Amino acid sequence: MEYRIIKSPSKGTLDILFRRKGSSSTTSIENYDAIGLVQGRLIDMVFAADIAEKAAGVVVEDIKGHCPQNLIMIAIFGDTASVEAAVNEIKDKVNAARKGEAL
Repeated sequence: MEYRIIKSPSKGTLDILFRRKGSSSTTSIENYDAIGLVQGRLIDMVFAADIAEKAAGVVVEDIKGHCPQNLIMIAIFGDTASVEAAVNEIKDKVNAARKGEAL
């Protein structure tokens, strides 16, 4: 899995993500301080989305792409502290799950 956090995303960055959103959302993605981007296999992204939403007050969106390796990406929208907390929680729990630790 790969992780990135964008603090104070530009309008152009938000436009790219809005155009690539995989589903319509009832929540606007335009007024957030930060975006966490996580890319990996589908099973890991569903797991990561669940972790993020439980860890912090964030909104998670599926981002469509054209990846021949069948990787997908999720975007985690929220204030900077919440996005950082969500991404850190994802890293911790995914690593624990890979080691076979109980969650």
